Amino acid sequence: MTLCASLIGVTSLIFNAKGNPFGQLLMVVFSLLYGIISYTFSYYGEMITYLGMTMPMAIFALISWLKNPYNGNKAEVKVNSIGKRENVCMWIVTFVVTFLFYLILKCFNTANIIPSTISVTTSFLAVYLTFRRSPYFALAYAANDIVLIILWILASLYDIRYVSVVVCFIAFFANDIYGFVSWRKMKTRQQEITNVVSIM
Repeated sequence: MTLCASLIGVTSLIFNAKGNPFGQLLMVVFSLLYGIISYTFSYYGEMITYLGMTMPMAIFALISWLKNPYNGNKAEVKVNSIGKRENVCMWIVTFVVTFLFYLILKCFNTANIIPSTISVTTSFLAVYLTFRRSPYFALAYAANDIVLIILWILASLYDIRYVSVVVCFIAFFANDIYGFVSWRKMKTRQQEITNVVSIM
């Protein structure tokens, strides 16, 4: 299951890096599998985060991306920018979500609670920015990848089977960095084409 989840997850990121909505569909499947894997090691924070937040938000992101194709091309989403006011609101909501999840995770006696809580923070930022079609979603996911690499290294010390999950998130990190670069280029290209069209 860990190998299957890894392959689906990496494939999802490749499509996401190109702004293709199919990546969000694959993220829904990955979230389900990853939630099950997290449950097996009592990483309830990861389970709750992916099943209760990442998976539903991936569905919303899929709908948002399909509704906002670039120039009618359903294989490429229109890149969006968020303003300062929305940024402030996003961070306030992120703080509240993090605090509430910490209390929930504490009740469940979650293993490695501090990195698990930080994972909630980075995950929420990532899924929100994905939904809003901001290039910075990839950086938020990259930050989340670092936290998850640490979490699953700790798990691997108890069970060697989880090494494959560590490798998965190392691949995720590389793909998310590529995704950020790709989205920045995509945003520049879309703006240049829009400017040319408006001049004509």
